[in-house]
Amino acid sequence: MKRFAILLFLGLLIGNPVLSKSDDFKLGFVSTERVFRESAPAVKALKALEKEFAPREQGIKKLGNQVRDLQGKLEKDSVTMSESQRRRRETEIAKINREFKREQREFREDLNMRRNEELSVVLQIANKVIEEIAQEEKFDLILQEAVYRSPRIDITDQVIEALGDK
Repeated sequence: MKRFAILLFLGLLIGNPVLSKSDDFKLGFVSTERVFRESAPAVKALKALEKEFAPREQGIKKLGNQVRDLQGKLEKDSVTMSESQRRRRETEIAKINREFKREQREFREDLNMRRNEELSVVLQIANKVIEEIAQEEKFDLILQEAVYRSPRIDITDQVIEALGDK
Protein backbone atom coordinates (compact mmCIF):
# COMPACT_ATOMS: atom_id res chain seq x y z
CA MET A 1 0.00 0.00 0.00
CA LYS A 2 2.86 2.35 0.91
CA ARG A 3 4.65 1.61 -2.36
CA PHE A 4 1.44 2.15 -4.31
CA ALA A 5 1.02 5.57 -2.70
CA ILE A 6 4.61 6.51 -3.56
CA LEU A 7 4.18 5.35 -7.15
CA LEU A 8 0.91 7.25 -7.43
CA PHE A 9 2.58 10.37 -6.02
CA LEU A 10 5.47 10.05 -8.48
CA GLY A 11 3.08 9.49 -11.35
CA LEU A 12 1.18 12.63 -10.45
CA LEU A 13 4.41 14.54 -9.93
CA ILE A 14 5.95 13.48 -13.22
CA GLY A 15 2.63 13.67 -15.08
CA ASN A 16 2.07 17.24 -13.89
CA PRO A 17 2.39 19.45 -17.02
CA VAL A 18 4.12 22.21 -15.07
CA LEU A 19 6.79 19.85 -13.72
CA SER A 20 7.18 17.70 -16.81
CA LYS A 21 8.10 20.77 -18.87
CA SER A 22 10.54 21.89 -16.24
CA ASP A 23 14.10 20.81 -16.94
CA ASP A 24 15.35 21.38 -13.42
CA PHE A 25 13.32 18.71 -11.57
CA LYS A 26 15.93 16.54 -9.92
CA LEU A 27 15.17 13.10 -8.48
CA GLY A 28 17.50 10.85 -6.48
CA PHE A 29 17.48 7.45 -4.87
CA VAL A 30 19.38 5.99 -1.89
CA SER A 31 19.53 2.28 -1.11
CA THR A 32 19.10 2.08 2.65
CA GLU A 33 20.10 -1.58 2.54
CA ARG A 34 23.47 -0.70 1.00
CA VAL A 35 23.97 2.13 3.47
CA PHE A 36 23.39 -0.34 6.33
CA ARG A 37 25.80 -2.82 4.75
CA GLU A 38 28.60 -0.60 3.46
CA SER A 39 28.74 2.72 5.30
CA ALA A 40 31.43 3.33 7.90
CA PRO A 41 28.99 4.07 10.78
CA ALA A 42 26.99 0.90 10.04
CA VAL A 43 30.10 -1.30 9.82
CA LYS A 44 31.39 0.21 13.07
CA ALA A 45 28.04 -0.36 14.82
CA LEU A 46 27.80 -3.97 13.65
CA LYS A 47 31.37 -4.70 14.79
CA ALA A 48 30.56 -3.21 18.19
CA LEU A 49 27.48 -5.46 18.38
CA GLU A 50 29.58 -8.51 17.53
CA LYS A 51 31.98 -7.61 20.32
CA GLU A 52 29.14 -6.92 22.76
CA PHE A 53 27.35 -10.21 22.07
CA ALA A 54 30.40 -12.47 21.60
CA PRO A 55 30.53 -13.70 25.23
CA ARG A 56 26.86 -14.69 25.19
CA GLU A 57 27.27 -16.39 21.84
CA GLN A 58 30.21 -18.40 23.17
CA GLY A 59 28.15 -19.46 26.19
CA ILE A 60 25.32 -20.61 23.95
CA LYS A 61 27.71 -22.56 21.74
CA LYS A 62 29.18 -24.19 24.85
CA LEU A 63 25.70 -25.19 26.02
CA GLY A 64 24.89 -26.59 22.56
CA ASN A 65 28.07 -28.64 22.60
CA GLN A 66 27.17 -29.93 26.06
CA VAL A 67 23.76 -31.10 24.81
CA ARG A 68 25.35 -32.76 21.78
CA ASP A 69 28.01 -34.49 23.92
CA LEU A 70 25.47 -35.72 26.46
CA GLN A 71 23.22 -37.02 23.67
CA GLY A 72 26.16 -38.87 22.11
CA LYS A 73 27.18 -40.31 25.45
CA LEU A 74 23.61 -41.45 26.11
CA GLU A 75 23.42 -43.19 22.73
CA LYS A 76 26.74 -44.89 23.37
CA ASP A 77 26.00 -45.92 26.98
CA SER A 78 22.27 -46.67 26.66
CA VAL A 79 22.95 -50.35 26.01
CA THR A 80 24.60 -50.82 29.42
CA MET A 81 22.25 -48.52 31.41
CA SER A 82 19.20 -49.50 33.34
CA GLU A 83 15.85 -48.08 32.18
CA SER A 84 15.68 -45.65 35.13
CA GLN A 85 19.23 -44.37 34.49
CA ARG A 86 18.44 -43.88 30.82
CA ARG A 87 15.23 -41.96 31.64
CA ARG A 88 17.08 -39.81 34.17
CA ARG A 89 19.76 -38.98 31.61
CA GLU A 90 17.13 -38.22 28.94
CA THR A 91 15.34 -35.90 31.39
CA GLU A 92 18.62 -34.14 32.15
CA ILE A 93 19.39 -33.74 28.44
CA ALA A 94 15.87 -32.45 27.74
CA LYS A 95 16.24 -29.88 30.55
CA ILE A 96 19.59 -28.64 29.22
CA ASN A 97 18.21 -28.62 25.67
CA ARG A 98 15.24 -26.44 26.75
CA GLU A 99 17.64 -24.05 28.45
CA PHE A 100 19.80 -24.01 25.31
CA LYS A 101 16.81 -23.17 23.08
CA ARG A 102 15.59 -20.50 25.51
CA GLU A 103 19.05 -18.91 25.61
CA GLN A 104 19.23 -19.00 21.79
CA ARG A 105 15.82 -17.34 21.46
CA GLU A 106 16.65 -14.63 24.01
CA PHE A 107 20.01 -14.05 22.34
CA ARG A 108 18.39 -13.58 18.91
CA GLU A 109 15.74 -11.26 20.33
CA ASP A 110 18.29 -9.15 22.22
CA LEU A 111 20.65 -9.03 19.25
CA ASN A 112 17.85 -8.00 16.87
CA MET A 113 16.66 -5.31 19.27
CA ARG A 114 20.18 -3.88 19.67
CA ARG A 115 20.83 -4.12 15.91
CA ASN A 116 17.63 -2.17 15.25
CA GLU A 117 18.67 0.46 17.81
CA GLU A 118 22.10 0.85 16.24
CA LEU A 119 20.78 0.91 12.69
CA SER A 120 18.19 3.54 13.58
CA VAL A 121 21.05 5.78 14.75
CA VAL A 122 22.86 5.11 11.46
CA LEU A 123 19.64 5.92 9.58
CA GLN A 124 19.31 9.23 11.41
CA ILE A 125 22.89 10.15 10.50
CA ALA A 126 22.32 9.01 6.90
CA ASN A 127 19.13 11.06 6.64
CA LYS A 128 21.03 14.19 7.73
CA VAL A 129 23.70 13.48 5.12
CA ILE A 130 21.02 12.89 2.47
CA GLU A 131 19.38 16.21 3.36
CA GLU A 132 22.73 17.98 3.08
CA ILE A 133 23.38 16.43 -0.33
CA ALA A 134 19.84 17.29 -1.44
CA GLN A 135 20.28 20.93 -0.47
CA GLU A 136 23.80 21.24 -1.92
CA GLU A 137 22.88 19.65 -5.24
CA LYS A 138 19.35 21.03 -5.40
CA PHE A 139 17.42 17.74 -5.44
CA ASP A 140 13.64 18.07 -5.48
CA LEU A 141 13.01 14.55 -4.21
CA ILE A 142 15.15 11.70 -2.86
CA LEU A 143 13.57 8.29 -2.30
CA GLN A 144 14.84 5.53 -0.05
CA GLU A 145 12.57 2.73 -1.23
CA ALA A 146 11.63 1.89 -4.78
CA VAL A 147 10.53 -1.12 -6.76
CA TYR A 148 12.69 0.07 -9.62
CA ARG A 149 15.18 2.87 -9.99
CA SER A 150 17.53 3.90 -12.73
CA PRO A 151 21.23 3.84 -11.86
CA ARG A 152 21.27 7.38 -13.24
CA ILE A 153 19.44 8.68 -10.14
CA ASP A 154 21.13 6.41 -7.57
CA ILE A 155 23.22 8.53 -5.19
CA THR A 156 23.91 5.73 -2.68
CA ASP A 157 27.66 5.73 -3.36
CA GLN A 158 27.79 9.46 -2.70
CA VAL A 159 25.92 9.02 0.60
CA ILE A 160 28.16 6.14 1.70
CA GLU A 161 31.23 8.22 0.89
CA ALA A 162 29.87 11.19 2.85
CA LEU A 163 29.10 8.91 5.80
CA GLY A 164 32.74 7.82 5.84
CA ASP A 165 33.55 11.21 7.33
CA LYS A 166 30.97 10.84 10.13
